[in-house]
This record gives sequence, C-alpha cells and structure tokens, in this order.
Amino acid sequence: MRERLQKIIARAGIASRRKAETLIQEGAVTVNGETVRTLGTQADPERDHIKVNGKLIHAERFEYYMLNKPRGVLSSVKDTEGRQVVTDLVKSSARLYPAGRLDYNSEGLIVLTNDGELARSITEGGKLAKVYQVKVKDQPEEAQLERVRKGLTIDGVRMRASKVRVLKPGNNAWYEVELTEGKNRQLRRMFERIGHPVMKLRRVAIGKLKLGKLPPGAYRELTDEEVRLLKGRKDK
Repeated sequence: MRERLQKIIARAGIASRRKAETLIQEGAVTVNGETVRTLGTQADPERDHIKVNGKLIHAERFEYYMLNKPRGVLSSVKDTEGRQVVTDLVKSSARLYPAGRLDYNSEGLIVLTNDGELARSITEGGKLAKVYQVKVKDQPEEAQLERVRKGLTIDGVRMRASKVRVLKPGNNAWYEVELTEGKNRQLRRMFERIGHPVMKLRRVAIGKLKLGKLPPGAYRELTDEEVRLLKGRKDK
C-alpha cells in the first residue's frame, strides 16, 4: 500500500515525521535511485527501495486481520496464567495487537493490527458503531429496553445503546444492539441492571466491516477498501 514518505521513514524509526520532512527537502531521501524533494510524495515500502542518507530502510509493513474470536479466548497479546489469547489464532510475524476488546466469554468480530491509526479509529468512542447479537435471560419488557436506549447510570457511569431491536422473541430472547461508545462490559452491565443478564454475546459488525460467515477461530486479511472505511476514508 502506498503511503507518504515521511510516514514510512518515521515508522522505520529513523526520524520523527517532522524531521523526515526536513530530510526529504534536503535531498537526503531517494526512491528507487531517484532523489525526492517534494513533500507528500508516496511510495510502497514493500516494493520500492527507499534510502535515507544512502541507507536502505526497512519499514514495518502494516497488517490488518479480522478474527471471529471464540469464547474462552482473551483479547490480549499475552496472559500470565497461560490462557489462549487472540494473537495465538493469527499466523503472522508482525507485532499484532487487538484493536479494542471482547471479554473472555464473548465472541465475534475483533480486528488485529500493528497500525495505531486504525486501532484508534476503532477504539475511540463514537467514531465507529459496533453491532452485537445478544441473548438474554427471559424476555425484557419494551419499557425495560427503552431504559437501555435512553441510558442508565451504573457505578456513576452513564451508558446507553443507540439501537436495540428484537431478533428472536420468546424465552431467552435474542436482540441486536448497536453501541457508539465503549464502556467496560457495557452490554452485560446494562442488561444485568434491568434484570435480564446476558447469556451469550457476539459482535457482528464494526462500522461497515461485517463478520459475515467467518467461522469461530477463523481469520482473514482486510481488503484495502475495508481498511480505508475503518479509518474513515472514502478516497482510493
């Protein structure tokens, strides 16, 4: 993927982005043997030979994966108790980490990457809606669901769901719930408060990225278009 030169240089640890811009303007940077002095010039760190002061740089390639996290797997890169973590399920030599969390007993869509910009887009509240399928004990009354939509204060923290709709009514009903904020164990705490504890919880979408039919424990790379959408970009 093509990126601005100063970003590639900074990621390689050679200089800050501002210093990288100075190096470019001073003629210290070449791409495939050609000196580049124009800020904003783009290159592909995987295909192009980029040198700074004659030294070839090796920028870490950004990688992006979506994983269907099974229950009983931690949203972490390591665990002191030796439990399985999400990075155990994705085969990559990159230093991946989960962009956001799903608790130990939850399942569904989680993104793993080594790109801090994309991770922030996912984790910063309000940028990307997250959609969940939730099975709860018994079936809440509509008035109880309206409390979840309008907001509850739990342990001094105000939290709400932007949308709640029935997927499968009846005893131990299923709901689709959309969140635009990322409070700790938010869905479990809200449904517990209205007297209908969560029995199963599955995340099925982050913004326009859908889990689809990806089996539990399976993963795939994101497309360039999916990465752009997660970052809030529509340009190609």
